Amino acid sequence: MNDDTFRSRRGLAVAAVGVPAAVIATAAFVYWAFPPLFDAFWGTTCGAIDSWLVCSTFLQHGFTVGVLVGIAAPLVGAYVVNRQMALIGEALAHTAFGGVAIGLVVGASVEWLNYPLVFALIAAVLAALGLQYLAVTTDAYADVPLAIILTGGFAVGVAVISYGEGVAFGREIESYLFGNILFVPFENVQLMVALTILVVGMVGLTHKQLLFITFDREAARLARINVWFYDTLLIVVTALVVVAAMQILGAILVAAMLVVPVAAAMQLTSNFNHGLVLSILFGEIAVLAGIFSSYYLDIATGPAIVLVAILVYVFAIVNDR
Repeated sequence: MNDDTFRSRRGLAVAAVGVPAAVIATAAFVYWAFPPLFDAFWGTTCGAIDSWLVCSTFLQHGFTVGVLVGIAAPLVGAYVVNRQMALIGEALAHTAFGGVAIGLVVGASVEWLNYPLVFALIAAVLAALGLQYLAVTTDAYADVPLAIILTGGFAVGVAVISYGEGVAFGREIESYLFGNILFVPFENVQLMVALTILVVGMVGLTHKQLLFITFDREAARLARINVWFYDTLLIVVTALVVVAAMQILGAILVAAMLVVPVAAAMQLTSNFNHGLVLSILFGEIAVLAGIFSSYYLDIATGPAIVLVAILVYVFAIVNDR
């Protein structure tokens, strides 16, 4: 047995044990350890600040999800933007919207299946895999599969909504389409925690390979890196982030958090790792300042977050000159 075969088998063995163990540990943390930690943190914060902004339950949910989105979205977006795939978030978001519509219609008929974000997650992951398949097996330009997935996913959503027009979910579907920080139940907060742990863990474990295929794909192939596998991994992780961010940004604006903080960071540094840190910092600034702005200016939270992110980008451009 040669060294490459041995390493490959050892890697598979480690993955076979490590992945299920990591999933179980994450699930245990999210469902048992996280709720008391959440209550303790916000209880202490509310006691110290004593403001409606941090003492209201729905804003506590919104702030928590927003902070996690500010980490996960720029973290994945750094690889996506540098691979010139900025529109992939938009395509996956529109497909996830189709999944949400299916989930709402199904949930209206079957109460125990009333988890639209789970349907969105399934739809986005399937779209990501389909996008990767079209990119590999067809001769079309790179933006053609994106356009097909984007329009097709949104068409499914509109078709399902029109089919179930007798179901009263108008405001709920709008919250997923345009984003609504007031509509984040605790179950979705837990889902966002799990997805963030998954995204950070996967990026941390595969950073070297993702970096390689982002900037020098041919060299990655020569180094015997499975480019197709890591391409697929990146696009699936992007789908997970998109679904998570839909809760506060909506399907229409979700791509902004993948792209704008990263674009701002790229204006200030040419070092990828430094840019990664700056992207997350800018993402957090956009989320927190956007939430406060939406409250004081009485505007929708999703657009406020995106507009703050764009202001940060403009500042980065001006500062770079």
